[in-house]
Amino acid sequence: MVTQAEFEAASQRSLQMPTKPSNMVLLQLYALYKQGTDGDAGPDRPGGFDFKAIAKYDAWNSLRGTSKDGARQQYVELVNELAG
Repeated sequence: MVTQAEFEAASQRSLQMPTKPSNMVLLQLYALYKQGTDGDAGPDRPGGFDFKAIAKYDAWNSLRGTSKDGARQQYVELVNELAG
């Protein structure tokens, strides 16, 4: 289990990566971060033509049922992997 300090440090490192990850990886980072901080996504999926918001919601919602601690752990591991 990661500490809150480790999670926050990983969050800061994710903003300082030398190369920008692919959009799929960015969505995964977003989803893990949101699940780790807020828990499950709300019931209302964005609609209309806001495709970015829909993609972000779908990525987050795919983690429904994952514990906050589990999401934080996965987030830190992914950031560490990406940062080298």
